Amino acid sequence: MNRRLYKHESNPRQRHAERANGPAVLLFNKPFGVLCQFTDEQGRDTLADYVDQPGYYAAGRLDKDSEGLLLLTNDGSLQQRISHPRYKLTKRYLAQVEGDITSAALKRLCQGIKLKDGPAKAVNAEQVDEPDALWPRHPPIRKRLTVPTSWIEITLDEGRNRQVRRMSAAINFPTLRLIRTHIGPYCVWSLNPGESRFDAGRGL
Repeated sequence: MNRRLYKHESNPRQRHAERANGPAVLLFNKPFGVLCQFTDEQGRDTLADYVDQPGYYAAGRLDKDSEGLLLLTNDGSLQQRISHPRYKLTKRYLAQVEGDITSAALKRLCQGIKLKDGPAKAVNAEQVDEPDALWPRHPPIRKRLTVPTSWIEITLDEGRNRQVRRMSAAINFPTLRLIRTHIGPYCVWSLNPGESRFDAGRGL
């Protein structure tokens, strides 16, 4: 994969003004296959290939095989408000799952299911159409021609490791593609994969 460093569109004066006004949040649309860290001994793609902002660190994580919104910040207390479970900041995901999703399966996600690390339930789960604004994934998912797929939107107020994938597997609808679209008041749809932009962080 050819690496490309994407820098957000604001100029140096604008960046200085944003930082002078206090803690800032950097919204980043993480592409598939990128690690949520700045270094990797195996030479895999990391945040450093896309984000050139010293002092900014990821608030929470998004696994390598998932895409979408990641927030980075230069403020430790803001980082904790974004990532710590006790703040119950909602996160919304778009998942392409294998099979024709049923209303009973969606209901189970909201009522709660048992995972190895304890019970888990969604704040909301519903079937949706594939958004027109959704970018193609590279590489594309592997799917069986004889098995249909469905799209669901699921909202959580916690962020355990690979939680959406484990929850969908528990109801027998494995996740094939996963995109985080929202974290609290922030949304990914204004960003292409690999792009980022600043926000003052006042919405958190």
